Amino acid sequence: MDLNNEVERLLRQALPLDELYIKSEGSHFEVIAVSAEFADMSRLKRQQAINGPLRELIAQNAIHALTVKTFTPEQWARERKFIMPS
Repeated sequence: MDLNNEVERLLRQALPLDELYIKSEGSHFEVIAVSAEFADMSRLKRQQAINGPLRELIAQNAIHALTVKTFTPEQWARERKFIMPS
């Protein structure tokens, strides 16, 4: 099983995401998620929205470390140039 694909599948199944970027090195994952759903969520709720669908993979230690960055489409339009390599 390709873990990046599985992470993407689980997150897209759980959330209406406009954009999703997943980077991994071994069991360390970085997720950047963009969704209008995040507009009404606190930072903690956003984190929980990403962690929830991945709970099983985290419990199995397939994901050992997880860095999450979440943005609304408006925030992403402003921030992406600072985050994404050109």
